[in-house]
Amino acid sequence: MLTHKRLLSVAALIGTALSWSSAHAQGWLADRKTTEGIGYRVGDFELHPGLGGEVGYDSNWFLRSPKDGSVNSISNFPGSPGAGIFRITPSLYLSTLQQQRKEGDVNAEPPKVNFRAGIALTYRAFIGADDVIKQNGLNGLSGDLTARVDILPQRPFSVGLDGLYSRTVAPNANGNPDVSFNRNLVGAGIDATVTPGSGTLSWKLGYQLRAGFLDNSTNAPFNTLNNAFTTRGDWRFRPKTSLFYDANTTFATFTQKGQAASDLQNSTPFRTKLGITGLVTPRFSFLAAAGWGASFVDVPSNHNIQQFDSVIGQVEAKFFLTANPMADNPNAVGLSISSLSLGFNRDFAPSFLTTFYESDRGYAKLAYFFAGRALVSLEGGVAAIRYPDVYYTTGATVVQRFTDVRADATLFGEYRFTNTLGLNTTLRYTGEFSGQKLPVQGVASGPNTYDMNYNRFEAYLGLRWFM
Repeated sequence: MLTHKRLLSVAALIGTALSWSSAHAQGWLADRKTTEGIGYRVGDFELHPGLGGEVGYDSNWFLRSPKDGSVNSISNFPGSPGAGIFRITPSLYLSTLQQQRKEGDVNAEPPKVNFRAGIALTYRAFIGADDVIKQNGLNGLSGDLTARVDILPQRPFSVGLDGLYSRTVAPNANGNPDVSFNRNLVGAGIDATVTPGSGTLSWKLGYQLRAGFLDNSTNAPFNTLNNAFTTRGDWRFRPKTSLFYDANTTFATFTQKGQAASDLQNSTPFRTKLGITGLVTPRFSFLAAAGWGASFVDVPSNHNIQQFDSVIGQVEAKFFLTANPMADNPNAVGLSISSLSLGFNRDFAPSFLTTFYESDRGYAKLAYFFAGRALVSLEGGVAAIRYPDVYYTTGATVVQRFTDVRADATLFGEYRFTNTLGLNTTLRYTGEFSGQKLPVQGVASGPNTYDMNYNRFEAYLGLRWFM
């Protein structure tokens, strides 16, 4: 068994391996057009409540390795790694009146203020082995609370304010609920947009503050504080085609990195991209963007730590299964428009295992909504994940750079008996394929490596009511 002492060393190394993707959002929450129904009008606002319940199975909630000989292997733990799960998801969204409810109004002037706020919570109840049952309680609760206000929208100068709180559930491979990777994220932001003249050109400047903290003090080294500055410009030179420029920089700080066993470093990642997006025909759209990214890791004590400094970008082709001639921004269209997309994305991201990781991911998406009753959403991808050298705080190299393969696929389907009641199912696979084992400090006997491999299958059947 993986002891608490060993776990402290493992936690410092494998935060990235476990990631914060253990608790996925329900399929209907992925797109506003599927989340909300007809709603209720309350004065100048509209209200969209919802409630969903699901029963399902998760084959590997703890993301344990199928290979023997490591501290996180399935064979090191009694009982099945799988778990039966009951999920209940209430949601509530409030916004100013949308355009559909304003049809026929004499005054067609754009609103002076647009407002939208929402809350969605998910509680999971587990059935299975002892370490699975221990996850019941706060460790099974995740959710999002968001709010945004746009002042003077659709005018030459507008300002937006936003805030959020998000809780993501991600257990540790040990199964100890007191040393999980459950993360809380609190944030606020402001942006200003200038759209002179006819609206052909628009430019946005923004600032976002994000503070992330984990539930327990054991993982305090991974608490973060990020200050991000963003800018984006769009020039629409044809009715449905535009050039865009996107850049952002973030001052990323680990607030208690001195307590970590791995060599965590603050950084100032920077990205800049130039791209084009638009409709070629009423049924075909494209997106292409390329630029440069750099991690700018702060390395005052260990100058051997690598930096990301390379090309980043994205290409995507989308085919609309039904004509969509009115879409000015086809890449923002939701699942209510049937489409098939193929794309590739190259980027980098911060990591707890190392200072960053590099990702090259190909993906495909299918969204099909037909007869006003049935919705099918299928998405999958395969990525090469490249990690630079891994260091302990002593400065010694633990593992030299390596590459894993990460695969994912999600199928969500829903049949709507009425405009407010639907039966849905979710099937999901995630996995990481790796030849790498990470050494673990402080192990006197038994396995002393952590295996990066895992496979996970999920299946849910649910019923939801939405307005």
